[in-house]
Formats: sequence, structure tokens, C-alpha cells
Amino acid sequence: MAKIFIDGEHGTTGLQIRQRLGGRDDLELLSIPVERRRDAGARAEMLREATIAILCLPDDAAREAVSMVDGAKTRIIDTSTAHRVDDAWAYGFPELDADQAERIARSDRVANPGCYPTGAIALIRPLVAAGILPDDYPVTVNAVSGYTGGGKQMIAQMEDPANPDHIAAPFFLYALPLKHKHVPEMQKHGRLSRKPIFTPNVGRFPQGMLVNVPLYLSDLNGTSSLGEIHATLADHYEGQPNVEVVSLDESAGLARLDPTELAGTDKLKLFVLGTEGGGQVNLVASLDNLGKGASGAAVQNMDLMLTRQVA
Repeated sequence: MAKIFIDGEHGTTGLQIRQRLGGRDDLELLSIPVERRRDAGARAEMLREATIAILCLPDDAAREAVSMVDGAKTRIIDTSTAHRVDDAWAYGFPELDADQAERIARSDRVANPGCYPTGAIALIRPLVAAGILPDDYPVTVNAVSGYTGGGKQMIAQMEDPANPDHIAAPFFLYALPLKHKHVPEMQKHGRLSRKPIFTPNVGRFPQGMLVNVPLYLSDLNGTSSLGEIHATLADHYEGQPNVEVVSLDESAGLARLDPTELAGTDKLKLFVLGTEGGGQVNLVASLDNLGKGASGAAVQNMDLMLTRQVA
């Protein structure tokens, strides 16, 4: 029976992973009591005993945890930003390419994607790979997330009026200097030669997310249409159970998109929006920032890794 240790299980992502694994009888969950979670010796023991350790930690703590398993057979899934652009780590988006799931399954080091990049890369990568979207296109990524993406600190700021740092706004934009830790990840795994402009927002809802990438069709390669773009995405994700490319007919009948639609699920929906002949398209990804955008993706990667043994 595989032994799973969630290092940081008392944080937002860790709690959600544990909830997903709680009812499974094919796994043994290793755990440190909350009062000992800062005990380096206890952490190292659990990390080295685990078949797979899932790190739900800040970047520096994640790097420290990886160093603790040197010489051990422990396989790692890191949900932090620390290793997402490291070529020595498999990028944990199984739907990225045809062979990505197998690459994850065979790897002993997997970097779980960020929530915003999951939506952005899902839209961008297939179009770049197909030669439709030039890699030097001036991509803009606009997104809104539920506040749980900010972890326990932001949850307290949004939910507790007595908190000295209480955020009363119903919606706010951040990363105003156009610097965000997810940009290198979007650029690398989106195969973009130019940094995208990324404008993240947070809304007063716990879970859910919309990520949109607007494009001018005249600046794409060839005579791209909404239909061609939709077909490219649909072909790329055909047979992928966690990703749905919504039909053009269904999308055309929508009056609005709800960022909370997929809250509580591990699914990803992609929309191709616009008016045929209008010269523009708005690509939109909908997901749960803690589902396919974090905890759900970690469990998906864990299950892939458990199908293969690494020598």
C-alpha cells in the first residue's frame, strides 16, 4: 500500500488534498500532529518514509523538504512555485501534451501547476503548438479567482471584519507593477517568447476562477476563425476526462460566465467566445482554484505516479 505524506496538511491546499484522500482504502496517510508540524526531525522521518510526499509549503520550505529526502526513494509532488520552471521536474499538467501524463507517471519529481497558469496554459499551449498563435504574440491574461487562493491569511482578511487587515472590497486587482510569480510559468509552458501581461483579480467568493485570453484573429497565423481555434482545442483535449471544450453553439447562447460554476470539482472548461467574422476571440478557462488549480491536480498527478514505479 502506498504511503502518502502531505507536508503542510493544515494549510488550505493540504486540507483539501487530505479531504480528497480521506475515503480511500488503497493508501496509507502519514500525518504529523499539528503541535509537531514544525519539528524538523519528525518531518524528515515522514518525508523519507513516504512513497509520495505532497508538499503544500512556501517555496523555501518546499526546497528544504526536497533536501530532506536526498538518498531516499520518496517521490515528490510540489505544489509551491519553487520548481515549476525547473527542467529537472515534470510539469504536473497531464493534458499539456500527448505524452505528458506518461512523463508525470514516470517522474520522481513533479511540480504541480499554479491555478492561474492552469487556465492560461490550457488555452495558449495548443494554439502555439499548432502554429496558430505566434510565440511572440503580445498575450494578455486577465483573471479573477476566489479568495481561498491566497491561503489562510487572505481567507481571514476577507471573512473576518475584526481582522486589522480586513479587506472589505467586493473585488480587487493586485500585482499592479505587472510582476507576479506565475508569469515565468505561463511563458515557459505556454511556449511564449515574450512575457505575457498578467492582471490577476480576487472576488468575494471562496472558490472558483475565470481566466481569459483575448486575441485578434488578424494577428494570428493563417486565416484563423473561431471554428478553427475551437477545433484545435477540441482535438488537443479529445478523450481527456478532466477537460471540456464547450461547443461553439453552447458558448454562443451564454449571457454570462460564473466563476464559481466549477467550485468543488476537479474539472476544467474551455470556451471560445466571440462573433464569427468579428475579427476577435476571447478564450476563457473556468476552474476551481483549489480543484484543478491546486489540490485536485495534485491528486490527479499522484494517481498517475502510482501507476508506475521509478527505479
